[in-house]
Amino acid sequence: MSREPAKAPAPEQSESRRGHRAVVTPSAPSAQSRPTPGPIAVGPDEAPHIVDAVTEGGGTLGPMDDDTRGLVWLSHRSVDELDRVLTEHPGIEWVQLPMAGVDMFAPVMKRYADQPRPLWTSAKGAYSEPVAEHALALTLALLRVFPERTRATSWATEPKGISLYGLDVVIVGAGGIALEIMRLLEPFDARITIVRRSADPVDGADRTVPASSLSEVLPTADVVIVAAAMTSDTSKMFGAAEFEAMKSTAVLVNIARGGLVDTDALVAALDAGAIWGAGLDVTDPEPLPDGHPLWMSDRALITPHQADTPEMVAPLLAERIRHNVRALGGEGDFIGVVDPAAGY
Repeated sequence: MSREPAKAPAPEQSESRRGHRAVVTPSAPSAQSRPTPGPIAVGPDEAPHIVDAVTEGGGTLGPMDDDTRGLVWLSHRSVDELDRVLTEHPGIEWVQLPMAGVDMFAPVMKRYADQPRPLWTSAKGAYSEPVAEHALALTLALLRVFPERTRATSWATEPKGISLYGLDVVIVGAGGIALEIMRLLEPFDARITIVRRSADPVDGADRTVPASSLSEVLPTADVVIVAAAMTSDTSKMFGAAEFEAMKSTAVLVNIARGGLVDTDALVAALDAGAIWGAGLDVTDPEPLPDGHPLWMSDRALITPHQADTPEMVAPLLAERIRHNVRALGGEGDFIGVVDPAAGY
């Protein structure tokens, strides 16, 4: 998600409150790409809880210089600066990025796609619980017509609302967020279809289909939740044809990236009543400009890219860093490994 968690204070939690956990499967780099242990730098600016995470993971903090082997990068806005740092310090063999989605870093990563190093890791999976929770909240709010109800200025007499129990839910993506959404949906006895790059089965889903079969599963979907990575292949994967294929009672929820949805086509679909509603924590453009038609639609529910707040993210990113710092030292495998060619 597009946050700068390093600037958030580490929240205090009582021992009785578990807080969020990551939803990930460990992934190990090949022996050829495994980075060499050495000093770790934090940039472009340091944050106390991130510095603590590095030292708690057994890492050695150091300045950005020729001895640096690991780099924890804490800003999604300083992409050009990251590019410069890697060019000036070619000895850096591991880069930890702060977000789950790393599409903004794609141009930099692609330049290293044919090289074994640096190894790139992200926060993918770390923020799954809060984002999945937000996706469920948007889904329930749409089905119970909260966008219309919260705008009302008089008592409504027409009954409206759809129950989530037993519905057909299509989740686009198969990462940690999708897995956690499935877990949250268990009490509702929903029938879940996962759409992913391949048709390899996902545990817990009733069926799994490849992305090429998206159009085949949309006509029966009651809820469509977009939780996919943003790449050149997935840009505007939801457009006029997809909305036309959906039921008029179906809802769309996007907690991934705004660019996965064609905004103009979505506005047209909502205006025409082609779908029941849309819940968006991400938009294209973002921020959504004042006066945009989506703000005016009583079928749209928009939150300002805050499915995971800085307070939620800070301890999760710190734990990811502690884990991967230990991996740099030779203890266990890295998690959140990113394919620089694919961009996720």
